[in-house]
Amino acid sequence: MAKTSQRLLDPHFVSKLARLDLRARLVVDGFLTGLHKSPYHGFSVEFAEHRQYMPGDPLRHLDWKVLAKSDRKYLKQYEEETNLRATLLIDTSASMSYSSHGLSKLDYARQLAASLAYLMLRQKDAVGMYAFASGRGELIPPRSTPSHLRQLLVLLDRLEAAGGTDFASSLHALAERVKQRGLIVILSDLLDDPERIASAIHHFRHRKHEVLVFHVLDPQETSFQFEREATYIDLESGDRVTTRPQELRADYRTRVKGWMDKIREFCIEKQADYVAVSTGTPYDRALLEYLSKRARLL
Repeated sequence: MAKTSQRLLDPHFVSKLARLDLRARLVVDGFLTGLHKSPYHGFSVEFAEHRQYMPGDPLRHLDWKVLAKSDRKYLKQYEEETNLRATLLIDTSASMSYSSHGLSKLDYARQLAASLAYLMLRQKDAVGMYAFASGRGELIPPRSTPSHLRQLLVLLDRLEAAGGTDFASSLHALAERVKQRGLIVILSDLLDDPERIASAIHHFRHRKHEVLVFHVLDPQETSFQFEREATYIDLESGDRVTTRPQELRADYRTRVKGWMDKIREFCIEKQADYVAVSTGTPYDRALLEYLSKRARLL
């Protein structure tokens, strides 16, 4: 576990994260900004889990049986008392293995995911994870216990980029499984038809989830700075194209910009956050810039 944590969570970066808070911009079930309390007082709610007592917490939910047995103070948490419920969606299709400089898009996405999971669990929010490709996915349901970070990091550490992209099918399937409203964080290169991507995001927004999209791309995928004639191979289909980059560069950049703009515009229309990130930018800087900007907008 220690080696896994060091690979995915840089200690220096963790010290920076500890001074920041992630705050949802839209009202979602189980979350009130700055108050980790339920908006449903007086209603019958289902017991979910324990959390350690912190000075200042109300004593009405103290588990006296646990205190008597272990001499430790724990509070009973109920489904409606949890704060933010977030699910991190990690694209593991074969295209995520691409790297022009040693750090693949999947490596970058898992570092972002590990950092967000650490940050939200530190706030006692519930965090889950969904790794998907080819229309299928592996789901770890959201939990808010500190020990839950280990399970998430173990999953991230063993992810491999393989299989085709079927973004829409994977996300539509998850949208049907996640019943309680919360935050959906998508980390993907979004190499699928924009209309299918839009449909999947709309499904989550229709169910009142807040959606945050990290569009992870390698710098060569936007700049196309290759110089020599070469054969380019599609990582998912195996299709090959031999070409001179300088003859395609201008048209390629125009098409990529149009594709990214279309996804960004739909996200804005549906009130979903869209963040384009390059694997050429240190992930800690990209995340800190986003979180700082988000905090200023609240």
